[in-house]
Amino acid sequence: MSDRHRSFSRRDALKATGAAATFGLAGCLGGSGGADDLTVAYMPIYPDMQYFVMQEEGYLDELSVGVDAKEFSSGPDIVQAYASGEIDVAMFGIVPAMIVIDRGIAAQVVAANIQEPMGILAHEEFAAIWEPENPADSFAQWADEKGRPFEFGTFPEGSVPDILLRYWLSDELGIDPASNEHVEVTGLGGANAVFQGLANGEVDGTSIMEPVPTKIEAEGLAYEFLATAGEFMPGQPAAVTLMSDEVRSADAGAEFVRQHRRATEFVRANRDTAAEHASSVVGESSLAPETAKRAMDSPLSNFVTDPHVIEDGTEVFAEYAADLGKTDAELGIDRVFDYSLYDSLE
Repeated sequence: MSDRHRSFSRRDALKATGAAATFGLAGCLGGSGGADDLTVAYMPIYPDMQYFVMQEEGYLDELSVGVDAKEFSSGPDIVQAYASGEIDVAMFGIVPAMIVIDRGIAAQVVAANIQEPMGILAHEEFAAIWEPENPADSFAQWADEKGRPFEFGTFPEGSVPDILLRYWLSDELGIDPASNEHVEVTGLGGANAVFQGLANGEVDGTSIMEPVPTKIEAEGLAYEFLATAGEFMPGQPAAVTLMSDEVRSADAGAEFVRQHRRATEFVRANRDTAAEHASSVVGESSLAPETAKRAMDSPLSNFVTDPHVIEDGTEVFAEYAADLGKTDAELGIDRVFDYSLYDSLE
């Protein structure tokens, strides 16, 4: 696993004095918020915007503990690290967060990062024949004209984009992709793989979050929105902040959530600067500043901290995660969320 470490001032001071190890400090905070580092996992994805702001604005330096931040390329990698006791806080998808909880690891979601961030896109040729009142007929017409099913390409099965797409097809349109001969759902990989699949014409549509739709528009690719999550699943969850029980009971837990909310407020008031922070942390070669800024104007860029707002959508995702075998049981809201840290801020 190739993880990139990002460390902060207290971390540097501890290393300079030989007072801290470079790895394996997770779970050592204790109930009073001790002096050990807080290990935070994050992903270089647009929905983790609060992390980018907290890092670049120095909010993490204001915690009473040091922060050892680690970048991961995928949710499953973070799940593995959480299971090994290497992580205190993780900012990643709601589904891998559920997997951590389902495995009996003592952690709960304390904050949302974003809500309703997914869009359903299709090739403009399909958009021209799309009839929302008769979706099955539209897919059948496409298959008849092209001689093949309409193929959606998105993240792997059980991921947030995948579950959102399956919900839209099944619950909203009445089309089961497992049995309908005119529609297929293919797991391509991460955001870059999805973008390339669309750019190369390997698939006909997708379920995806920013900044991919903005990149598609900037490149002049022939895809249009069929729907956005906010239109059919208010409060759709995606990236969240998962925190171990030990940290939640320590001072650092409430401090982190407070800085998270501060970052959300910063994003709302300083959208261009927040976008520049995202580009800086992710890397301009992967996320150009102008792309990051344009993505802020998207209807998918709904950054939040309040975990209550994604509760209803999380119930849907919990059902699908269990049905797809990602969790052994369908998790109830009380197992997924701890609202106390956010509520204590009010």
